[in-house]
Amino acid sequence: MIGDAAHIFPAEDGLFEETFSTENTYRVHGLNVTIQQDYSASLGVAASVWDSALHLCQFFEKESLDLSGTRIIELGGGTGLVGIVAARLGAHVTITDLPSAVCQIERNIAVNTPLSGWPSDGPSVSVLTWGLDHSRFSSSWDFVLGADIVYLPETFPLLLDTLVHLCRDGAVVYLASTMRREHGTQDFYDRMLPQMFSVELVHRDPESNINIYKATSAVHPSSKFLV
Repeated sequence: MIGDAAHIFPAEDGLFEETFSTENTYRVHGLNVTIQQDYSASLGVAASVWDSALHLCQFFEKESLDLSGTRIIELGGGTGLVGIVAARLGAHVTITDLPSAVCQIERNIAVNTPLSGWPSDGPSVSVLTWGLDHSRFSSSWDFVLGADIVYLPETFPLLLDTLVHLCRDGAVVYLASTMRREHGTQDFYDRMLPQMFSVELVHRDPESNINIYKATSAVHPSSKFLV
């Protein structure tokens, strides 16, 4: 399985010639969230806080979505920002990514643990390789989240399979993406995702070219968590 995953999700060779870390504090939902980003060839794109992650957090704040007590799984968590914010707001969160990103996510969770403790419980971190081991995970979620995870066309069918499994009990999907034409991002939302989900564009920022989509399974069109 490791060999298969390495082929499907190739390493970004030469993306970072040097290894270095930065630490930034982001203000979202009235919270200060401190994120360390470890730039290295092994982490590649997972090292960064992408603008779409901040847009997704800001979208939830703008919509006044109450996450307290909800069950959330984040795909391609990278730095863990989105999942950490959700957990700070009282959600039960599982953050997933490939094995190379786990240590960075766990470290950022530790740094952002409130002195008074997490409102519900601290985020858990799990390895999830789309299309290969998603069946190990429950389908009992309220929300499935992802920020800038739609950029490799060869992974689109694997991501779709994973979303179908995770949403079997009616979870609502929110995906935020920078709409890069060269990565086929629009094709995923226009052609692939609608094969299995009802898809709605709920936010667009033309200046940053970031879209946020909501997807609901056609089998469960009346979720109580629709915004």
